Amino acid sequence: MRWKLTVFALVIVLLAGCDRSSPTARGAEWIEPSNAVQLAAASPDDGVTGVFYMAVKATGMTDRLHLNSEIDYRDQRNLSVAVEPAAAKELADALGAPPQFALKDKRILVIGTAKRAKIVFIADGMPTDKYYYQTHVLVTQASQIKVL
Repeated sequence: MRWKLTVFALVIVLLAGCDRSSPTARGAEWIEPSNAVQLAAASPDDGVTGVFYMAVKATGMTDRLHLNSEIDYRDQRNLSVAVEPAAAKELADALGAPPQFALKDKRILVIGTAKRAKIVFIADGMPTDKYYYQTHVLVTQASQIKVL
């Protein structure tokens, strides 16, 4: 994991010297949510590893903090950054506020691997045969997220 963080830091340093055009115009350097979802679906076992660029349009809590690229987390185009509790605490300390509030409506870069996750519907406390897929990037360290 340390090498990934080193690569992420190097990418940020290199990009800091580039022109200030918008990240959407620089899509080849970052993977945007729609591409992340497609690439993860095309490689369901391994997912896609890289630097992901997104605007945080919604947040939510389960056993993790979720930063979502779409207002509806069930939207098939949604990329969900799933932040482990320890990383969420690190982010809160760094941001000076809970990340679910501090990062809403912000643009972020995230280093990690986007993978499809099967979400099974529960009825009466039991799993059903109905399900859908979400695309998640797991964050275990606050340093994986850079606020733009």
